[in-house]
Amino acid sequence: MKQISSELLERLEAGALSLCMCWRLTRRDGFELYLTDHDQSLTIDASDYQPGAAVEAGRFSQSLDLKPGQASASGALSNDGIIDVDLKAGLWNGCKVQVCRADWQRPDLGLLHIWSGYLSDIQITPSGQFEAELVSLKADLERPLGRVLQRQCDAQLGDDRCRADPAGRTCDQSYATCRDVFGNTGNFRGFPNMPGNDFVLSGPAAAGNDGGKR
Repeated sequence: MKQISSELLERLEAGALSLCMCWRLTRRDGFELYLTDHDQSLTIDASDYQPGAAVEAGRFSQSLDLKPGQASASGALSNDGIIDVDLKAGLWNGCKVQVCRADWQRPDLGLLHIWSGYLSDIQITPSGQFEAELVSLKADLERPLGRVLQRQCDAQLGDDRCRADPAGRTCDQSYATCRDVFGNTGNFRGFPNMPGNDFVLSGPAAAGNDGGKR
């Protein structure tokens, strides 16, 4: 873990008026963007933070247990790297966020890490601003891994696992619909022959079983 400059800590504790927020955004496709709410660009730890982050964030909470911490954020991200089309296409959903504080008069002192998490539930307001939830990294611990064994298909209609042509149709994820409507049972991503609850809960047949040893 990188050591925080003692001089930076002293300036923070003294309430220096030259403090600013720095945001590092990393999309799932690897695209990275560095922003600051300062009115000039800052080079900190070999990264260039560009002005354009006018963000009002609530208190960043980190729980001591395994419950994910959350914060809300609203404001405007004005930068050539962020366009409405990408926001509406969901490219920024799940974007990793690192929030730090810096002293714009002394960027050589580095960053003070405040919070890490993800952007979630991004909404675009009529004025062109965004509203989003910030979910902490602990949310990864709640993310299911692997597949759920179920009769219904767990693919989305028309995705890379389904490969069926939606053509304006809907799918109820059942094997019968996959077979009769789409003719796509080769890509069915469920387990249609799984025993149901009735089978699991049923006891041994009454006839021919007296409970004795064989």
